[in-house]
Amino acid sequence: MEPAKEEESSVQDEAVDKSNFKNCNHIAFYRRQKLLHPGKSLYQALLNSVTLCNDSVKLQIINEKNKVPLLVEIYAIEGNIFRLKINEVSPLKSRYEVPDVLIKEPTTQSKTTAQKKEDTSIGSSQENQEDLGLWQEEFGSFLDIKANGPSSIGLDFSLHGCEHVYGIPEHAETLLLKNTSDDDAYRLFNLDVYGHKIHDKMGIYGSVPFLLAHKPNRTSGIFWLNSSETLVEINTKAVMEHVPSRSPPDITKQRVVPQTDVHWMSESGIIDVFLLMGPNPFDIFKQYAQLTGTQALPPLFSLGYHQCRWNYEDEQDVKTVDAGFDEHDIPYDVIWLDIEHTEGKRYFTWDKKKFQHPRRMQELLMRKKRKLVVIIDPHIKVDPMYTLYSQAKKKGYFVKNRTGQDFEGICWPGSSSYLDFTNPEVREWYADQFAFKSYKGSTDILFVWNDMNEPSVFKAAELTMQRDAVHHGNWEHREVHNLYGFYQQMATAEGLIKRSGGQKRPFVLTRSFFAGSQKYGAVWTGDNVAEWSYLKISIPMLLTISIAGISFCGADVGGFIGDPEPELLVRWYQAGAYQPFFRGHANIESKRCEPWLFGDDNTRIIREAIRERYTLLPYLYSLFYRAHTTAEPVMRPLWVEFPKEQETFGVEDEYMLGNALLVHPVIEQEATTVNVLLPGSDEVWYDFRRFRRLDYPGTLKIPVTLESIPVFQRGGCVVPLKTTVGRSTEWMTDISYELRVALDSKDFAVGELYLDDGHSFQYLHKKQFLHRKFTFHKNVFSSSCADEIGQYHTKCVVERVLILGVQKQPTSVTVSLHGKRDGKDKEVVFTYDAKSSMLTLEKLLLNVGADWEIHIK
Repeated sequence: MEPAKEEESSVQDEAVDKSNFKNCNHIAFYRRQKLLHPGKSLYQALLNSVTLCNDSVKLQIINEKNKVPLLVEIYAIEGNIFRLKINEVSPLKSRYEVPDVLIKEPTTQSKTTAQKKEDTSIGSSQENQEDLGLWQEEFGSFLDIKANGPSSIGLDFSLHGCEHVYGIPEHAETLLLKNTSDDDAYRLFNLDVYGHKIHDKMGIYGSVPFLLAHKPNRTSGIFWLNSSETLVEINTKAVMEHVPSRSPPDITKQRVVPQTDVHWMSESGIIDVFLLMGPNPFDIFKQYAQLTGTQALPPLFSLGYHQCRWNYEDEQDVKTVDAGFDEHDIPYDVIWLDIEHTEGKRYFTWDKKKFQHPRRMQELLMRKKRKLVVIIDPHIKVDPMYTLYSQAKKKGYFVKNRTGQDFEGICWPGSSSYLDFTNPEVREWYADQFAFKSYKGSTDILFVWNDMNEPSVFKAAELTMQRDAVHHGNWEHREVHNLYGFYQQMATAEGLIKRSGGQKRPFVLTRSFFAGSQKYGAVWTGDNVAEWSYLKISIPMLLTISIAGISFCGADVGGFIGDPEPELLVRWYQAGAYQPFFRGHANIESKRCEPWLFGDDNTRIIREAIRERYTLLPYLYSLFYRAHTTAEPVMRPLWVEFPKEQETFGVEDEYMLGNALLVHPVIEQEATTVNVLLPGSDEVWYDFRRFRRLDYPGTLKIPVTLESIPVFQRGGCVVPLKTTVGRSTEWMTDISYELRVALDSKDFAVGELYLDDGHSFQYLHKKQFLHRKFTFHKNVFSSSCADEIGQYHTKCVVERVLILGVQKQPTSVTVSLHGKRDGKDKEVVFTYDAKSSMLTLEKLLLNVGADWEIHIK
């Protein structure tokens, strides 16, 4: 966002002005890379340089024109991954290699032969001397000085048989990546784009250079490990393929097959690319997590509802909004404070008039078992009297300009310097600022929101830090740009962990992100607009972020910019309730839009949507445990669950929440019906609320009212729910469970429940958790331990079981504890609804941690 004046910044009335941002033709290294044609490489392999090892191949290639040699290294990595690295043999200046994103140096694997499906051709890292932009580059009135000269890299891949590719967030675009034109490549360059356009390939807040390709019999992935500006061109086309034949050798057969060519280009760095060979989607997720880590297990409260606004005015405003949720019987967990809560946009401080007693305010929330999130941006107000600034200045912790002075830019406080989070020493110091003795007025219910960390710099080229600014290690900003927010979130998460003595899980939301950000918290899609088109585009945006490893993601409910009409707000709440991160947010110039301000009917519907979210928390928390341990996305495209069903490959208006629930948000104004695809010819589906069985999958026209959105449970799955809700997640610890069992065509179902204390690392350090498995098979529904390592005591019980798809009324239902039939079986109270084929078992009171069997006769 661009300020109206230097010292006091105000929001723009209009959305993004694209003239502030580059298109592809403005980018010099892109123009130079385009002079290199795929399949016409200038490089030759030096065969006498080839070195073969058990786990790698190394050789040199040489540019035929300038005779500069490059070292090529190919590694086979455990888990069906290949790594390709290309660097200069004798560089005049070392090239940047991305640190800290990989969780460890990948373990190589011995291979006698290594086959890969992708054909590659290498683009030159030496620039065409006749082109412009070699030593400096202009954009508007801004000048980028390239002291080290040009250094771009490029590489082409051909994905044979593939016409469906996904990933490379973040863009406000379709789930299925589109073919690009010469001036319209997908751009990965983190930028503060207020009210970003939709169906646009320009870079916005985050960048994950990870692409997935899918066809019915294989999924593969390309992870391009580079943190400089990156452009990706995509071209799907039909090619002729020779078919092996038993005919005479002079007769050949050919067939037409799809092929997608992917061209990666980055401004600097080395070529360091990982080829993930799958072969199925869940293998790809595990392989990517093997490299960059899994989603951090969030504290349970953060899966509840969050209420945010720029800005809640003062302590009384916070108190009033908090009380409003109780008055209207709407559960929520977290209230948020934006930049106005600080003393003149000085982070780690409180406005002395509006927030005089921050601890007392937090104690009020604490008594309600709720939390507070405050915003802490990376820019630091230039003010010698501001302790944070003076300490960082003295220690030399700010990013420098190219002359060696502290870089200064304009942001919310006015003139600001920017902490150099690429420096481990700065990150450690920054983490210490969250200690209670340093952050006065903070308590252990205060958590953090990192915003403006692309980084955003007003009145600068593309509203971000100039590329010739200098970081730790004498690296230019152009090398590390997409890592800046990644590092701030890392330091913030570490600070919250240190604050608790290593005992409690952090919650940190970041706007800017990179590959591996999943290890540190949550992300959201940024400054969206209160329009139907932004609700619609939020679904493919979240799906793309999810399959790129970051499960904890969401979009601002209602839209950040503008005033949502009541119907739009209701529909957004209904969608958000079935998405991983669930926050309502609004601009400082938007009207107040707390859930109860749109009339009694809309309040009732929004209340019901939020309450549905809270009953669903056991299922959601279990999904996050799987994301944390096995890298399965919480929110996933249909094709992930149905990889052979080609009709799912382009679906982006519905999605799977885990493997059990199919969700179809209503994204059209005044809709009375929606077309829902229920995939899988052998699948059975059930209406999640009405329990009606649907035996004929395909595309169905489903009637809708404003009351709810279509949600379906997949046959063969068990979904754990809470039987009622409390005022926040902490009020629900001992509330009993309902298990909703949906039988498949073979009368089988399986599911799981993960449970721990919801806030600490005891699940990890002391194995204090429960992981239960529920199975329905041959008319026996059983509970067993899914992980013997975990131990956790709970008083919570399973009170009710709903079994969907029971074809005839039972004569008796009994339960045996500990899985033993010893003559002491207990009769179970049950009812059977023949119309819906639903069997309801009630008053069970079975401890959720115990083994038991329910026998149905």
